Formats: sequence, C-alpha cells, structure tokens
Amino acid sequence: MTTEIMQRKNKRFAEIRERKQGRGSPVRRTILRCLAVIGTLLLSILIFLFGAITMICRGPSPTVRDLFVTTVMETSAAKFLAHMYFSDDEIRVIQLKNAVVDIQEVTDTSVEFIQSDSVLPKDTIELLEVGGSTFKGKMLIVHDPSRIRVATAPVFGKDIDGVRMEDFVKNEKATAGINGGAFYDENGVGRGGMPLGVVIKDSKLVNGSLNTADSVVIGFDQSNKLIVGKMSGQEALDLKLRDAVSFGPVFIVNGKPVDVAGTGGGLNPRTVIGQRADGAVLMLVIDGRQAHSIGASYKDCIDVMMQYGAINAANLDGGSSSMMIYNGEVVNVSASLYGSRKLPTAFIVK
Repeated sequence: MTTEIMQRKNKRFAEIRERKQGRGSPVRRTILRCLAVIGTLLLSILIFLFGAITMICRGPSPTVRDLFVTTVMETSAAKFLAHMYFSDDEIRVIQLKNAVVDIQEVTDTSVEFIQSDSVLPKDTIELLEVGGSTFKGKMLIVHDPSRIRVATAPVFGKDIDGVRMEDFVKNEKATAGINGGAFYDENGVGRGGMPLGVVIKDSKLVNGSLNTADSVVIGFDQSNKLIVGKMSGQEALDLKLRDAVSFGPVFIVNGKPVDVAGTGGGLNPRTVIGQRADGAVLMLVIDGRQAHSIGASYKDCIDVMMQYGAINAANLDGGSSSMMIYNGEVVNVSASLYGSRKLPTAFIVK
C-alpha cells in the first residue's frame, strides 16, 4: 500500500517536472526573448518620438514648431499631439499666423474664356506628374469644363454611410473623379454621409443655408466657369451655380494668388481644383504622410496651380480623403490606412 502511494507521488512529481521543463524549453525561451526585444524596441521608439516631438514643440525654432502644429491640426487622428503641448488658445494663435490671408473677393463671372492655343481635341484629358521638394502628386487637365459635375451620396446624414470614390466614378459612369467638399467627421471616424456647407447639384441646393455666408463655395456655373469665394446658398444660386461644394481656402481668384502667412497649413495630402483662362479644368491631388511624399503646403499648391495657368482655384478636402480616379484606377497613393474613405461629395468627369 505504501509502495503504491509512493509510486503515485513520484508519478505526480515527474509530471510537474515535465511541465516545468516544457515551460523552459528552448523554443519557448526563444519566443520570450524575441518578445522582450520587440517590446524594448517599441518602447525605445516611443521614447525617441516623444523626445523628438518635445524638442520640436519646446525647441528654439518657432518655424519648425509652427509647421508641426499646423500639419497635425489638419489631420483627423493626430490633433492630440499638438494638444499635449499647447492650449487651445495657443494652437489658435499658431494657426492664424500660418494660414491663407482671408479674402472676400469672388470670381468675376463676366470674364469670358479666351481662345486656347492648344491643338489637342476638346475632349482631351491629360494626366501629368507633379512634384516639389516635399511632395509628389498628379495633375488631371480636363479640356472641356462642361464634363465636370458634382456627384453626391443618395441620402445625407451623420449616421449614413457615404460613397467611396471608386463607387462615385463607377455609379456615374464617369471617366475620372476627385474627392469633394467638407463633411462631418468627428474624431476622424465619421461615416462620410453628412456634408458641411453649401452643396449644389443640377442647379438645386441640396445642403447648406440659403442665407448664411459662412463657407467657401467652389463650383461651376451654367457657363462652365469655376466660381470660388465665400457666399451663401442663395448667392450661389443667384450666380447660377449648377454644381458646387464647400471647403477652402480660396487659392487664386481672378488671376491673383492669395497671400500665405508662415507655414501655410503645414505639409499634408491635398486636393485642389482650378481653371485656366481657356476653360480647361485643373484637378490636383498630392500624396502625403508617406516616405515618397511628406505633403504640400498651401503655398506649394498655389505655386503648382499658377504654373499650370490657373486663374481661379481653391482647396478641397485633403488628408486621408485625397484621391484621384482615372480610367477606373486609383492614380495617387492614398494616406488612408483603410482604403478609400466614404464621402458625401465628389467632383467627377463625365
């Protein structure tokens, strides 16, 4: 009897010893060491980034500080980095002194298109590469402005999904498209179904106020002229806008580029629409927040649009929304980690 008890105890001890040895097996030890190395590496990276951001925000260069703040404040998800170091009032001061100078001028609708020197057919669309010291992007030149239309989600609402750019183009049987105007996007997780400001489609006001001129309106009138400027919904309708969205700021109006103070909005992905004196429409999308292209400032965008002959131009929604579709393909590199965003509006080329 005693022998049986001793055998059972010895067996249990052996099982416990085997389990302990299993926990300390070479494979397990290797895995634990790898995890420890990875954890240490991640912690080191976080400490380095925190130190770098602290140096930027508290260091000797106000220009670098302002560039950082204006850049992250244009993102949906990284605004907290600025708020870690600065109060709301301090951030507001930095933004105000590094922005486009506000103007009240609106596109002069009496100016007629000039005769183009181009030998290209009227239905030509050109896709060109653009670039600068901190950015790369694509420029789409649509020679016939009557082909530009605003596409909208079927229904608007904060709790309704918007439409992806690929689907806007596909649903409208369009040749090309770029993202459009502002939309409700709380903390960067909005569903993309609720536009902000004036939206006009087929000469009807489908969103925004008739009487409050609180947003920059960007759209085309019945004569296919690009009209940009701050106005109410009623003023936009009075100017006979047929298709329009709201965003801003205005970059060029009546041939004159606006003044840009300081770092001008930071370096970010951008979407811009403009028009040449001959009526050709310029659609610019710039990549950002990536190794090949950090992003562009407002001044960069103005310089590119002026270089390509824009007489009127304005900034559209940018960041992770920036996207260009041409011939069924996404031709830029989106900053979004989750694919194309759902949006309430887009400019398309029929």
